[in-house]
Amino acid sequence: MAGGLTLAWRFLRLIRSVAKRVDEFMDDWNGIPERPGHEARPGVMSRLNWIEHELKPNSGSSLRDAVNRIESELGTNGNNSA
Repeated sequence: MAGGLTLAWRFLRLIRSVAKRVDEFMDDWNGIPERPGHEARPGVMSRLNWIEHELKPNSGSSLRDAVNRIESELGTNGNNSA
């Protein structure tokens, strides 16, 4: 009987560990709202949208716009033909 209880205890600990990891993953995926003492953390889709926004030209504030300005100042067109 003690062996069965030990086995059940270990199984429950394993389930709890897996559930904790899944919970942490879901927090990372969905993001975490701001709470006292902690900043908000955006989710994966919000971060991917921000990255996508930076890779497209817009009003001059994106990373793509900065690269285009540098290329025009250097007189290059992005080709690496030397």
